[in-house]
Amino acid sequence: SHYLAAWWSVFQDPVLEGIMAKAVKQNPDLRIAAARVRQARAQALASSSALLPEGEVKGSYQRIRRTEDPVSARGIAVDSSPSSQDVNVSREQDLYLTGFDASWEIDIFGGVRREIEAAYATLDAQREGLHHALTTLQGEVARTYIDVRGLQLRLDIAKRLVKARREYAEITDARAKAGLVSELDSARALGELTAAEAIIPSLERSLKASVHRLGVLMGEEPANLEEQLLVSTPLPRIPGDLPVGLPSDLLRRRPDIRRAERELAAATAQIGVSVAELFPKFSLTGSYGFQADQSGKLLRDESNFWQIGPSFRWPILNFKRRLAQIELSKAIRDESLARYEQTVLLALEEVENALVALSREKRRSQSLSESVNANDLAVRLALDRYLAGIQSFLVVIDAQTALYSAEDQLAQCIENQAIAFVSLYKALGGGWEEAYDGSCR
Repeated sequence: SHYLAAWWSVFQDPVLEGIMAKAVKQNPDLRIAAARVRQARAQALASSSALLPEGEVKGSYQRIRRTEDPVSARGIAVDSSPSSQDVNVSREQDLYLTGFDASWEIDIFGGVRREIEAAYATLDAQREGLHHALTTLQGEVARTYIDVRGLQLRLDIAKRLVKARREYAEITDARAKAGLVSELDSARALGELTAAEAIIPSLERSLKASVHRLGVLMGEEPANLEEQLLVSTPLPRIPGDLPVGLPSDLLRRRPDIRRAERELAAATAQIGVSVAELFPKFSLTGSYGFQADQSGKLLRDESNFWQIGPSFRWPILNFKRRLAQIELSKAIRDESLARYEQTVLLALEEVENALVALSREKRRSQSLSESVNANDLAVRLALDRYLAGIQSFLVVIDAQTALYSAEDQLAQCIENQAIAFVSLYKALGGGWEEAYDGSCR
């Protein structure tokens, strides 16, 4: 598990490890994913509270002026006979009120419980989304870093080619001036030199772009890493034996598979929420408080009041809409199931492709290493024969071109091996621990 969680440590590259640590702390995509986890956690806690009673404390004060009209403002007849009127009663009155209201929806048919289940499944899915963002970031950082080192190696090879062809140009120029060879050899050597020099700007442009990309992945300005990566170092090498694991372990570990499974669980729970909407909802409500026309009387026993009782509501006229909602929830569940199956198949495909790429690039590197050695010998022999006057300069150029091509291909092959290793461990779900939740940011 630790080997998978920190797979890049097998490269034994302190620079890569430092860049990886900064990227995990500072990358904006990870901060976004961590914020989504916090949102889902808050939503799950809010859903859980639906099982508990709700209550509120209230209080008010009103200054009331009654009408003298026999008919009240609401159109209710008022007894206006002399016996019912008290001339000593003021038309204006104070009204004090304080109390407590409570209500509790009884989850008889399980709709609230299913909603809580869906909310926590969504929370789990967001956690796995964070893990997936983490593994994706780590894979991208490693691939970009390997690309930087690969381009630096290819740039060194191209510069060696330029140096060699400059020496050839000087040799042919001197021999041409001495009348030992024709001006054609000198012109050809100069043309090959300028062609080699033209390779360098393209590689430097790609190298700068990769360094800038690495800086952005770290959550920094693009040019911040240029000085740190100025010195070229060898390409990261991978170990000979790689622990891969079983397919069942893969299914338990890959964050995207785990996320798809939790999304399926959330969609399944939503069916229960929709089914519960077909049935009536039962509630128990009550209130207790005090009401008086004077503040001094407010908390007296004769000023208190209370009420309690059950209630229910059943929107039977919306029955067809509720049935349609159930069908919608089932269709969403089926979509989530298909997405889960697709995620599993794609994961297995990624692992197989990465294993094939890794093994083939290893085999290819052996052949290219032999090609480099053979072409290096051919260059030395061709140059010796040319200087001895028994070989044309064209043979030297062809041998040098073949050597450069073999060296450049070998550099790309070594880079591809390292990238295939990164792809393999990303496909295996490596790069995160169970406890990781983005809180380090």
